[in-house]
Amino acid sequence: MTPAAAALLTLFATAAYAGLHSLLASLRFKVAVQRALGRAGARLYRLIFNLIGLITLLPLLAIPAIQPGPVLYVIPDPLVWFFLAGQAVAAIVVLAGLLQTDIWHFLGLRQLVAGTENQPAQFVATGLYRVVRHPMYSAGLVFLWLTPLMTTTLFVLYAGLSLYFYVGSLFEERRLLMEFGQAYADYQRRVPRLIPRLRPRRGV
Repeated sequence: MTPAAAALLTLFATAAYAGLHSLLASLRFKVAVQRALGRAGARLYRLIFNLIGLITLLPLLAIPAIQPGPVLYVIPDPLVWFFLAGQAVAAIVVLAGLLQTDIWHFLGLRQLVAGTENQPAQFVATGLYRVVRHPMYSAGLVFLWLTPLMTTTLFVLYAGLSLYFYVGSLFEERRLLMEFGQAYADYQRRVPRLIPRLRPRRGV
């Protein structure tokens, strides 16, 4: 596989992954599955959603491993340690976000064991969510782009995933507006989407 072919394949695979993941995450598709499969489908949906996401992500990650393409840049010492430290902080933020929003519910295990699939969603605007509306997306972007060694295939992959994070946040916020209405609209005005403000907004 040539570097150009790897880049094109990565672009196609990222688009396919994003499309599939967005379809499975949509409220309309979820409701349709739950209606078809009943209570069992509702309890299993999140877990199956995560398993499909993991399985379909593996081929996407395999392309850069098979054909990384030419090296675009390598961060030298000692600057590389700042990049690695930034990635470590980003990973901690992702973990903190999962813990704050209930990691067991996120994985789909709580619904499976406790049968909480029909409980109303909770609007979280504290902790990390006071800084940005999508802290795990923000941390994910930081983790990707602080990679010390960048190749052409990785660049295409990271660019595609970054676009997916942004577009995914748009779809997610549309769903949250439907669920929480004016409360979420007010939250949108107070808190930035992905990039924290250096100064708090006046009057907030």
